[in-house]
Amino acid sequence: MSKLPILSDQECIKALVKAGFYILRQRGSHIILRRDKPFAEVVVPNHQELDKETLRAIIRQVGLSVDEFIGLL
Repeated sequence: MSKLPILSDQECIKALVKAGFYILRQRGSHIILRRDKPFAEVVVPNHQELDKETLRAIIRQVGLSVDEFIGLL
C-alpha cells in the first residue's frame, strides 16, 4: 500500500473528476460529487489540506485503492 500524499480539496476533486465524478452541488464547506455508472456519491470538505483519514475514507467510498487514486493525480 502506498503512502497517502497531502492534498488540498481541489487536488482531490481533480482526481475524482478523472475517475468519472462530477460536481453535483456545494452546501457550505462541503462539495458533493457524483458518478452515475456505477453509482457513487461522495462528500469532499472544502479545506486547504485534507486530513489523511478523511482522504482515506473518500478513496474507500468511491471504490478505489490508494494506488489507483494516486495514479489519477
